[in-house]
Amino acid sequence: MAGLEVGWIVDSAAALASGVVMTVGLIAVTIVFGGLLSVAGAAARRSRLAWCRAAVSGYVELIRNTPFIVQLFFVFFGLPSLGLHLNATVAAILAMTINVSAYGTEIVRAGLDAVAPGQREAGRALGLRTLIIFVCIVLPQALRAVFPALVSQMVITMLDSAVVSQIAVRDLTYEADLIQAHTFLSFQTYALVTAIYLGLSILLRRVLGLAGRVMLGPGIS
Repeated sequence: MAGLEVGWIVDSAAALASGVVMTVGLIAVTIVFGGLLSVAGAAARRSRLAWCRAAVSGYVELIRNTPFIVQLFFVFFGLPSLGLHLNATVAAILAMTINVSAYGTEIVRAGLDAVAPGQREAGRALGLRTLIIFVCIVLPQALRAVFPALVSQMVITMLDSAVVSQIAVRDLTYEADLIQAHTFLSFQTYALVTAIYLGLSILLRRVLGLAGRVMLGPGIS
């Protein structure tokens, strides 16, 4: 097959589309669970319980200072030794969620630290419960302050998800590897996949930006 032919793109369209759907599905689930765990982790980092702060700090340091691929392999290959068997897709989601939550915890914590103490004092003066003050007053302001950083971390996580092809998750990179092995058009295949990842990154930023403006108000980029 000549290098300039484009028929292979048509032949590979279904496989690439399937890979895109898997990649989008992985990051969508990861954003939901990772976002919730990031908020919970950031709140725990500010807990009055020393053991709670220490546990979350240890988790954050462990994940942030080890490679994602090692974390992925531990979940997929290591946990079965403890009797926990996960299929490749579930293992990928779990590893991605664990990874992004560690980074997200620190990002959200920085946002919480940026909220003026007077905001909490005002809530207490109104007789609001601590949980209501956190959820309705402090957290929205914190998320507004760090939203761009959170979005960037989610995009990075989506790009890092290419690693899950190593455990046979049929994401975009996995499908690209199969196409390249079949067509021997390495340059063309990975150039196209690079363009797709670029498009997905831009789209994800815009979707998250829109979601941010809906949930947190105008001014979110």
